[in-house]
Amino acid sequence: MKNSFWKYTLATVVGSIITFVVVFGIMLGVISALVSGVGESEVVVQDNSVLKMTLSSEIPDKTSDNPFDNLDFMSFSTTKALGLNDILKTIEKAKKDDRIKGIFLELSGLPAGMASLEEIRNKLIDFKSDGKFIICYSSMYTQKAYYLASVADKIYMTPMGGIEWKGLASQVMFYKGALEKLGVEAQIFRHGQFKSAVEPFMSDKMSEASKLQSITLIQSIWDDMCAKVAVEKNIEIADLNMYADSMWIYSPETALEYGFIDEIKYYDEVLAELEEKSGTKDKDDFIIGLSNYSKAGLKKEKKNSSTNKVAVIFAEGDIVDGNKVEGKIAGDWMAKIIREAREDEDVKAVVLRVNSPGGSGLASEIIWREVKLTNEIKPVVVSMGNLAASGGYYISCPAKYIFAQPNTITGSIGVFGMIPNLEKLMNDKLGITIDGVKTNNFSDYGSIMRAFTPEEGAFIQKQIEDFYDVFIGRVADGRDITKAQVDSIGQGRVWSGINALEIGLVDEIGGLDDAVKKAVALASIEENYRIWEYPEKEDFMQKIMSSTSVSISENLIKESLGENYKFYKLLEDVKQLKGVQARMPYAIEIY
Repeated sequence: MKNSFWKYTLATVVGSIITFVVVFGIMLGVISALVSGVGESEVVVQDNSVLKMTLSSEIPDKTSDNPFDNLDFMSFSTTKALGLNDILKTIEKAKKDDRIKGIFLELSGLPAGMASLEEIRNKLIDFKSDGKFIICYSSMYTQKAYYLASVADKIYMTPMGGIEWKGLASQVMFYKGALEKLGVEAQIFRHGQFKSAVEPFMSDKMSEASKLQSITLIQSIWDDMCAKVAVEKNIEIADLNMYADSMWIYSPETALEYGFIDEIKYYDEVLAELEEKSGTKDKDDFIIGLSNYSKAGLKKEKKNSSTNKVAVIFAEGDIVDGNKVEGKIAGDWMAKIIREAREDEDVKAVVLRVNSPGGSGLASEIIWREVKLTNEIKPVVVSMGNLAASGGYYISCPAKYIFAQPNTITGSIGVFGMIPNLEKLMNDKLGITIDGVKTNNFSDYGSIMRAFTPEEGAFIQKQIEDFYDVFIGRVADGRDITKAQVDSIGQGRVWSGINALEIGLVDEIGGLDDAVKKAVALASIEENYRIWEYPEKEDFMQKIMSSTSVSISENLIKESLGENYKFYKLLEDVKQLKGVQARMPYAIEIY
């Protein structure tokens, strides 16, 4: 009887293992076919084609090579989401391609950051400079979508559609009341009157300093938006503000009356106009999608075999300690990439694309060191994306030259630390008590089960003050100003790209292309050069084996929560806070 039991048990276990291996192999094969097999055939571009851009998903700085990022787990289908780098290249390619006659923008919600939007908008303006057309159509123009649409030759809107023009706002969610109800005390240490990253955990409203920096930031971005829309649509800035204050622009009729759009049309009418403008009357498949066209080659395209390389290194996400973490800037990993670029004799210059709210102070310091060493040998030019704040600015400041977009959020030169005290939660809410022994006075230092003693608090505050002093020293050296000057514009305060230019934190307003051109000029590269993007793309099997269950579950959560994912991410980020943090003040969202 015992032998039979063990025999059947062993058979069940072995059978389960074999089944798991077989199912895993099949799933791997299916995913491999879905992710890598789609779009392998040559893309054919007809003469007189129109490039269609929808931009309906988030736009990272660099196209992801993670197979699970392009996989829709709900429908189990793939959608190739291009990064900003490939979107800009594709528009540039379309400008040079005689087969492409124009661009069709079909916009609605636009989840991209403002600085990314600015780069695409500028590239579209450049696209028109060769006489090609842009036509835009939407049933609902958000303010972001309309800002991008304003560069089009013609802006159309469906009957019964909607449009937003109301100005910018920024809100912060506060957790102090919820923490008090749970019995959790947020023990906070910071330097900088504007360092409001911790305010949501210690207050129920914005401080006056936080309100001041927030209104300065969004007013700067709004003024820039209005100025550029005014140029494209020939509407006075004062009128644009009046329309926003009065909420006059909300329907197709009001948008048409006040010059925001050119006509009210149905989709089929817009398609008919595109056919006529492109010279493809009564022809099928004259519209080609952005992702598909990105894989097409140019006629008579010559392969660049130059040994001169400009390394474009993408530093995107929160700055964290350690080695590679998907979607984040891991200090040791990023330092290794920069070091490899420095040691590569073919690399003549480095462009560091920074899109980060900051994070670990230690990781920021590690990356800063590699940027500084590299800049001493070959020019490093920084291109700031949507965010280059706190730790994001820390790793930027040793560069020879810094570009930012007018609506980049940067600065936030300040430091904080936050450690929860769960004693009341455990005692009063759960009935759990903690007791123990220790050999020395500070043996249990850092415990989250009790409040810090005054001596421990003073020790942490000293660490914060010391790191802030190092931070402003790094900025002073990089920007060739005094520490006192840095402190006067520091204290954790955030700035728009325009403000940052005025106070000397950046050198010029511009995007990634501008940074590459500047790097080439600083390196005195006279002959051809190649752009070499880092991190380099891994092959499919290597990538899929390194993609963890965490990455898969993260994508599932993102798809399930939609717009509410930002709240989940905020709480997850708080859980990861360790050590001194050089992070921007709260999660700034402008809408």
